Amino acid sequence: MARRPLPRIPSSSSASITRSREIVRTAADSATDVLHPLITVTRGLRRLAAAGRRTWTAMPKDRRGPALFLASAVALVVALIPYGPLLVLITVMAAAAWKGRERTPAPGPGEAEKDRLRAVYEALVPHFSVAEDPAPLFTHGGEWDKAFPEYAFDDGRLVRLLVRYPAYFTDGDASSRARVERLLHAKSGRGREYHFAWDEEGNQLLMTVLPALSTAIAAQRFVTAPGETVLGFTDAGAVQRTVPVTEGDRTYHAPPVIWRTGPRSTEPHLLAVGHPGSGTTSLLRSIALQALQYGDVVIVEGSGTGEYACLTGRDGVLAVECSVAGALASLEWAAHETERRLIAANRARQAGHPAPEDTKRPLWILLDRPSVFGHLAAADGRTDPQQLLQVPLRHGRAANVTVVVAEQFDTVEALSETVRSHTRARVVLGPSAPGQVESVLGEPPHTTPTPDTPPGRGYARLGAGPVMRLQVPATPDPYDDATSEAHRQAVIDLLPERLDVPEARSEKQPRFLPPAQEPEPVPAEG
Repeated sequence: MARRPLPRIPSSSSASITRSREIVRTAADSATDVLHPLITVTRGLRRLAAAGRRTWTAMPKDRRGPALFLASAVALVVALIPYGPLLVLITVMAAAAWKGRERTPAPGPGEAEKDRLRAVYEALVPHFSVAEDPAPLFTHGGEWDKAFPEYAFDDGRLVRLLVRYPAYFTDGDASSRARVERLLHAKSGRGREYHFAWDEEGNQLLMTVLPALSTAIAAQRFVTAPGETVLGFTDAGAVQRTVPVTEGDRTYHAPPVIWRTGPRSTEPHLLAVGHPGSGTTSLLRSIALQALQYGDVVIVEGSGTGEYACLTGRDGVLAVECSVAGALASLEWAAHETERRLIAANRARQAGHPAPEDTKRPLWILLDRPSVFGHLAAADGRTDPQQLLQVPLRHGRAANVTVVVAEQFDTVEALSETVRSHTRARVVLGPSAPGQVESVLGEPPHTTPTPDTPPGRGYARLGAGPVMRLQVPATPDPYDDATSEAHRQAVIDLLPERLDVPEARSEKQPRFLPPAQEPEPVPAEG
């Protein structure tokens, strides 16, 4: 059977069809250009409606009634205002236009970035895969984009990475998590500080590069309430509070690490540990300058280098001792003063009177390296000064007495059990291994320490709270020749006035007497 040839379309007809298609395409493009604002607003309204629906669904049922009443009241007020509905319509249209705008998609990773992600993926295969898994998420030669839904690079180096891992991974085991963190730290690049956030419910791990904390914040008057002490500054997401600080010629708000003391504090005493030159002495000097604003300070320096000579003879500084005899006398007086405050406050409560004013003024006992005095006292056959801290440590919270101890890592074992158990606020400064940080704070940090750590940089933990990064404000010795002029002047401006005249000292603030020289109480007649 012979095939019947198809009828041919004349050339004039094909030209007309082509011309019709061009006319239709041009008309569609023109219509799209003309209707683009309407399309954008419609898309924005749809997104706003979806967002409102999600908010309404997530809202608890007991709050829906008040929300409807508030919305009705607002609608009534708007309806009564002149041009109110018109203004609301314009606002909604503007919000819809902004919400419905077309966003330019982010460019994908380059070849070098893909190779780096593929290398990280291959390195994680032994940790996130087992032979019994029928559909493993991590397998050699697998698809890394399924395991890494989010990532970000800066100059070819990873700054953010979200890792999805299988549910059978033992993310509750500290050693398993530490192995993964060390691997990601090594593969992402050393020399930076990484933060690891484990989401055990969602089986996800978020690794981010933390910015360096500012070391240019000097000692200054911080905006705090009585009983609050600024230990230093940390990351913005670690705390829910900021204080204004001055750095050079500019003023901005920085997130502080606030330590609260007093009768209502759960961490009334502090222990700071670090290596030589890590900044523990600067931390104690900063605490002393803040404590002198509301209370009195007793300083016991075990190193004997005169780091606290700038505080000698100042108003509010009861003593600055560098010898064993002076340290024993000062701590013995502090123990008796704590007992006296407790007895006076107890008698006032029994009589129905408020506590005496001399028991409300905070008393701070700062000890820098007390283990040195322990060795010297043992050689001379004297009492260890740490034994005299039992009463202030155990009963200091009720008597407004705060104890701050600074020690080095090589002699931290010489601290007594009383000091270890009652100092619930902990600070670790200087370069240290994660095991050392965990031994002091009770929990390992969630960041990787950097090899080059400036003075005053470390970690802080208040009681059972989280471990936070810390940068102590620069508080050097103003009498040191290596101190810069700006930091020296900042510390000098915070020093109280010097009391050189004994008469003026007795008028401003009565100073203590050693226990052996305290006057005996005279019994009242009758």
